[in-house]
Amino acid sequence: MARHVIKLGSGIVARDDGTLREDALAAIADEVAARRRAGDDVVVVSSGAIARGLETMGIAGRPNAIEDLQAASAVGQGRLFRTYDELLAARDVTAAQVLLTFFDLSHRTHYLNARQTLRRLLDWGVVPVINENDTTATDEISFGDNDFLAAQVAILVEADRLVLLTGVDGVFTGDPRTDPDAALVREITDFATLESQAAIGSSTSALGSGGMRSKVVAAEMATAAGIPAAIVNGLRAGALGRVLEGATDDGTHFPARALGYSSFKLWLRYAKPSQGTVTVDRGAARALREGGTSLLPVGVTGVKGGFAAGDAIEVRGDAGELLGKGIVTLSAAELRRVMGLQSAQIREVLPRAAAEAVHRDYFVLA
Repeated sequence: MARHVIKLGSGIVARDDGTLREDALAAIADEVAARRRAGDDVVVVSSGAIARGLETMGIAGRPNAIEDLQAASAVGQGRLFRTYDELLAARDVTAAQVLLTFFDLSHRTHYLNARQTLRRLLDWGVVPVINENDTTATDEISFGDNDFLAAQVAILVEADRLVLLTGVDGVFTGDPRTDPDAALVREITDFATLESQAAIGSSTSALGSGGMRSKVVAAEMATAAGIPAAIVNGLRAGALGRVLEGATDDGTHFPARALGYSSFKLWLRYAKPSQGTVTVDRGAARALREGGTSLLPVGVTGVKGGFAAGDAIEVRGDAGELLGKGIVTLSAAELRRVMGLQSAQIREVLPRAAAEAVHRDYFVLA
């Protein structure tokens, strides 16, 4: 038995005028039902609520105002889920609507609760249909794109595969719309050099919010958790089914990477937002990179932001390079008071302070 997370972009769910792609959704429902009959678990992450709402209200194009987008989502969300519910019910599959916000995954307790709920739904043989709760999310606290949400969900449910469905065949060496020599990249293993090798700009459909860049980052997130990913043309007949069967002839594939991150460190790295930055000297940077040590206040040379104890912060070297991310034990004000001090001196200033600014168990390298 395998566990699949399938993400549908707005361009798969709806045309540029907001009308649903009924045939495409029916074909995807066929594949989901086939996987359920084979004993697999399936989670669907779907964009398209805003597009559905705009079409219902007769509004052309995608508005810029957040209140317009949230109102459109409120109109479209129920209608979109009803489509999935009816399509899957006709194929003897039970669906459940799940709406998540960035807050739900950026706070550890909420994260664990979401994981337990999704796992129970899967235990019951239900297909969760997930979307971001656009009605209450804000620009400051949001996933920004459902590709990132899909990657987080794949990590959350410990999926065996993440498939990102889009309206193109995958990642190309150039923009296939303007470059006749652009070639499809069949497999990507090196994210560090990808920028110079492929066209991963931020272009989107008329009603979408993402682009190829967000899909590649989502694949990077999933593969870091040991989950293989694929970017596939969701409008190409049979492509999804072939990928779910394990074939690699369609789309661009990203093999899993054995980075060995724990569930907590994956959450810290990808789900919890940073609230500030701490700069460290060369000795501390070397100890973090090579020794796997905790960050002590003595190695801190600068503090930026207004974070509180328990917040996530970025840790950077003296040249500004990102070293990693961690949960800080001191507030920004407290750390400014004790940075550069030895442990004995710290106890004189803050008697109850922890010895570490960031404990090694709560730090993940970049």
